[in-house]
Amino acid sequence: MKRNGIAFWIGVAVFLAAAFLMTKVVTNQYPFFAGYVILQFIALAVSWSILGGYAGYVNFGTSAFFGVGVYSSVFLVNAFGAPLPLQILTAAAMGALMGLALGLLTLRMQGIFFSIATIALTIIIETAIINWRYVGGAAGIQIQRPPVTPPFDNYVQMLFFVQALLVVLAVTISRYIQNSWIGRGLQALKDDELAAECTGVPTLRLKLLACIISGALLCAVGAPAAMYLQYADPASAFNLNYSVSALAMSLIGGTAHWLGPVIGAILLGTTQQLLTVTISSEVNVLVLGLMLVLFVVGAPEGIIGLVRKLRRSGKEDEA
Repeated sequence: MKRNGIAFWIGVAVFLAAAFLMTKVVTNQYPFFAGYVILQFIALAVSWSILGGYAGYVNFGTSAFFGVGVYSSVFLVNAFGAPLPLQILTAAAMGALMGLALGLLTLRMQGIFFSIATIALTIIIETAIINWRYVGGAAGIQIQRPPVTPPFDNYVQMLFFVQALLVVLAVTISRYIQNSWIGRGLQALKDDELAAECTGVPTLRLKLLACIISGALLCAVGAPAAMYLQYADPASAFNLNYSVSALAMSLIGGTAHWLGPVIGAILLGTTQQLLTVTISSEVNVLVLGLMLVLFVVGAPEGIIGLVRKLRRSGKEDEA
């Protein structure tokens, strides 16, 4: 376990060093635009998996949390000209409060009923934003980026590195939860909530905790998107594609391990970016659906589960 921990932190250091070095070496701006989107989906998938993967509560409200993160930044920039770190922290606080409210309102809901409630949450919040003229309403709003902060030469490069930091934060928290009593409790809750409650597992408290942590991370990931696009409107900020992509990437990678959503997001996110450049962005939805069906039917435990199955088969053959 200790050796795995050292390897993990070495990997984190190498990842951040490579991301920072990329901002100094690469002059073409497209890799940063594409890289930001891929990193964004990694962070979303990992954040979603804390509630949807470990606890088994399928959350279709990712777009609600992401949109609130976007509009938290829009409001703070319009009202106070707040810097990006404050935007992200405020969005995380808003996400935590939303997660708490969602958990309290749906404590006894399970399965499809919980999922429907999260979809309703998205519709309610999007409707409120559409009718809030201060942040642009249905027409959207243009956002002016502030001057770039050293040591970065370009604002998109800075956003790329900030998103890399958010990926590290989400993965670190997810990994800690998996290896702690929280993860074991959530796994018991996922397997059989009633049996877990009867054996003394604090299921309601764990569900609330998962909702709060997942919500805070999802909102934090959405916060830089307003500056990335320099524009925000309800249709894009609350796009259901965020919910579907986060779910699909987690399922394809595997929800039983923190690495699963990372693998799924890299695979799908990179594929989508390549298709956008070479064919059309509309093909992304088709590819997403096909890959999701393929993995649900052929490898229901995702890539991580498939690798584990192949390893077990190999060991059995050797024996």
